[in-house]
Amino acid sequence: MSARRRPVGRVTTAALCALVAGAALGDPTAHAAVGRPGLAGPRPDAALLERCTGTDPVVCTYPDLSPGHYDVTVMLGDRHGPAGTEVQAEARLLMVPEVHTADGELARRTFTVNVRDPESQQNQPVGEGTAGLTLTFTGDAPHVAGIGIRAADARTPRIALLGDSTVTDQGGAPYTGWGQRLPAHLRLGVSVINHSGSGESTVSVLAEPEMFDALVPQLRPGDLALVQLAHNDKTTTAEQYRANLTEIVTRVRATGATPVLVTPIVRLRFDGDQLSSTGLVETAAGSLPQHVRDVAADLDVDLVDLTALSEELVERLGPVDAQPIYLVRENGDRTHTSWYGAGVYADLVADELHRLGLVPERYWR
Repeated sequence: MSARRRPVGRVTTAALCALVAGAALGDPTAHAAVGRPGLAGPRPDAALLERCTGTDPVVCTYPDLSPGHYDVTVMLGDRHGPAGTEVQAEARLLMVPEVHTADGELARRTFTVNVRDPESQQNQPVGEGTAGLTLTFTGDAPHVAGIGIRAADARTPRIALLGDSTVTDQGGAPYTGWGQRLPAHLRLGVSVINHSGSGESTVSVLAEPEMFDALVPQLRPGDLALVQLAHNDKTTTAEQYRANLTEIVTRVRATGATPVLVTPIVRLRFDGDQLSSTGLVETAAGSLPQHVRDVAADLDVDLVDLTALSEELVERLGPVDAQPIYLVRENGDRTHTSWYGAGVYADLVADELHRLGLVPERYWR
């Protein structure tokens, strides 16, 4: 059953800003303290539905919202029939996995989203993408019955991602970074900032002001900064690679945030029944994943060994059954992940963050 078409928005800039600001920070009746029991999403407002168009998908745009962090409530379902609705935000960030509702049933979901400019990859020009906040409702039979938006509490903790194309917010399908699917694991009250970009290395993120230099001022005590950089360090020497990781860790720690080093996902490159040296991200400098492990141990930094986890998974599946994780069948790409594959690796990262106790229990879905 298709969703009913909503009228194109008639919400003025002033009206939209008033709606978002309505739950004033510090107002205990509308906005409980971040991380404390009782944190509730913003109340849905019918006027916000006026900015929604289409049926499958349903796309809702709020171009007057400036970059920042926003709490969102969505009411999913159809009062007149069954529905299956998934919620994406901004550049294809999965915020709510598909929710199936029965005839007349509505399901309430809440989350916190980061609005950035550029909207997708951090190394794109400012103004890339759609201004403000975009919410996209897709799925088997997408229906949205209510939306609420408010500016997030200034104390909202952040999980920052600094990485390459396998992590970044990819603007176009079928390419998907695991960072795009990580938010689906998190509840209202924690925001993911994906400061990654295609082609980025430990060298480039330190050289380009829009990358690491732009991320550092956003970090505060209590935040996490996950760093996965290796795929594009093909010509970086071992000494420089370790020095670059050390500089990133040192500067993150200076903000009071907690650095987490992440070894890279493997490439789908086999030698017999095992991954080849290329698959395991080895270069003339040696095993880059091992360098990451060594730096983590030397600096007493938490480590998500995504190389080991993805190696075990891919080798267990084998060179054929592991193909759906990557884009081999679409275009022969054995490095970048599909929507499905990005979800597989986001699950592994989330499991490790949970196991290490780096994200409080109250923030997990």
